[in-house]
Amino acid sequence: MAAVSAHTWESVQQKTFTKWLNNKLSHRNIAPVEDLARDLSDGTVLIQLLEIIGDTPLGNYNRNPRLRIQKVENANKALDFVRYRSLELTNIGAEDIVDKNAKLILGLLWTLILRFTIAEINEEGLTATDGLLLWCQRQTAPYPEVDVRDFTYSWQDGLAFCALIHRHRPDLFNFYDLDLTDRHRNTAFAFEVAEKYLDIPRLLDVEDVCDVAKPDKRSIMTYVAQYFHAFSTLDRVDRAGRRVGKFAEVMQSVWDMGNDYERRVRELISQIEGVQAQWQEEKLANDYSSLKKQSTEFNAYKNTTKRKWIAEKHDLDTLLGNLKTKSKTYNLKPYEPSPGLQPEDLDAAWKCLCDTEINRRKAINRQLRTIKDQLMQEYATLADDFQESLNRMSAEIATLSGDLETQLSLVNHLAAQVRPLERQLQSIQQVNQRCQEANIEENDYTVFTMEDLVFDLSLLKQALNKKLAFIENQIVARSMSNLTPAQLEEFEATFRHFDRDQTNTLSEAEFKASLEGLGQYFTDEEFRVMFRKVAGATDWITFEQFINFLVSITEDQTTPEQLRQSFKVVAGDKPYVTEMDLKMSQLPPPVVAYLVNHIPRRTGSKNEYDYQAYLDSVFHTS
Repeated sequence: MAAVSAHTWESVQQKTFTKWLNNKLSHRNIAPVEDLARDLSDGTVLIQLLEIIGDTPLGNYNRNPRLRIQKVENANKALDFVRYRSLELTNIGAEDIVDKNAKLILGLLWTLILRFTIAEINEEGLTATDGLLLWCQRQTAPYPEVDVRDFTYSWQDGLAFCALIHRHRPDLFNFYDLDLTDRHRNTAFAFEVAEKYLDIPRLLDVEDVCDVAKPDKRSIMTYVAQYFHAFSTLDRVDRAGRRVGKFAEVMQSVWDMGNDYERRVRELISQIEGVQAQWQEEKLANDYSSLKKQSTEFNAYKNTTKRKWIAEKHDLDTLLGNLKTKSKTYNLKPYEPSPGLQPEDLDAAWKCLCDTEINRRKAINRQLRTIKDQLMQEYATLADDFQESLNRMSAEIATLSGDLETQLSLVNHLAAQVRPLERQLQSIQQVNQRCQEANIEENDYTVFTMEDLVFDLSLLKQALNKKLAFIENQIVARSMSNLTPAQLEEFEATFRHFDRDQTNTLSEAEFKASLEGLGQYFTDEEFRVMFRKVAGATDWITFEQFINFLVSITEDQTTPEQLRQSFKVVAGDKPYVTEMDLKMSQLPPPVVAYLVNHIPRRTGSKNEYDYQAYLDSVFHTS
């Protein structure tokens, strides 16, 4: 029985290793071998194999050896290279290869397979056999019918092969349509699908797996390693597709924000010019009642239309600042509005409007007022200084620059100036009360009423709050670029839910419960080590530490270089990408449509898109 068993594993390895070897040789169109011991005996095929898998030329050798000494020289050259690559060789010399020692040659090929095909597999610090086994167990875990414990008996029913394929390509077949009891059909089906759709060479025969008492471990490992490498490539394309998709979403967002900004600026400037044209055509009445009506209409404009415009201008300043901040966050070229719609164009129109308002106010007031100029000037001086402070602070908000931390510090500095402004407003209110007592209804020296100042101060507060919230969100978004808003909301809601004592911190037990609530499970030992690392010298977790920890286990930053590499992967290493490439990378249809409409076509082509030129146009080139 022992002889039969030895013959069985040796014959299986002969077939498997021959197929593996021929697959490697085919990369350089080298004729396949039929008998390992015979065809490797002169050393030439062995050297050619090492040049392929080692990606290094071995130099001159006897390409058509006839003498034994020439064959030995070739074999020694191959073995020297194997030793140079730090591979241990046991009980094999050049003469063993030349003398066609089949068992030793099989051992040499297994050493090469282990080093160049399996050794690079790493799962949780495990390598080679243990790493590959852990990978198989993780991939087949969702299939209760599959229990991978080794590289022998666990594969005899063919279900483990089918589960590996279905886990990564469920579109190819329905795992639960298989007859779980038909091991021959399941194994043959897996081999056929893997070869046809995944380019995995069929290194094994069905009988090598199903019709032996114990499948050969080395042969099974050699074949399963091909699955690992094939699916690693698929995962790489999937990651690249996600990066491209996220990048397209950011670009779509920036484009929408810019389009919205320019549309609203255009409408505001048009409205400002329209009311000025109306005032220019309208003559002031000569009688008191008509003039008073015109004054009332002007006041109504100031209290309604003008305030809407003020609020809109504040919003536009904030929107432009957000656009610039977002461009900086994602390393895009700074956003610049179209000519005629830039901030200085809006400021010029706004200044002209204010000048026109002053002129109209003066023209009306010249015929109405009988009030004391000194009191009006006192109020006007205070109001203008106050409004100037508001304008200065609003301008500082609109022109914030620098990194997010610098902007956050500047906004906090501006917020600290609000309380003195409120006290100053109380002083202005006292002067305004004296003007009312003197029956002063209008003031030629300023356009700013008490209501204007209160309203503008409230807008300033709103602008500060909005800017502060936006910057803080951008800081979070910068460090959590892999998280969706829904994820962020879920994380914050979870933190608040488990913060039972409302201290804005989580105890060790609360932290563990919150992680379990988010589906993150750790052993007690893992959790204790992790908690000490996150909490530092304290016995609690702050909200910032909580979010940063979740980011650390979910983050997927996207750099310009990553995007270039991702586009290259999606394009299949071509210098251009096609619409079909984008669709095959599992991008949503709206994202594909956006990219096709915005990436320039290559000269002379209708369906080849130059993604390099597109990336150069949206990223900083310095």
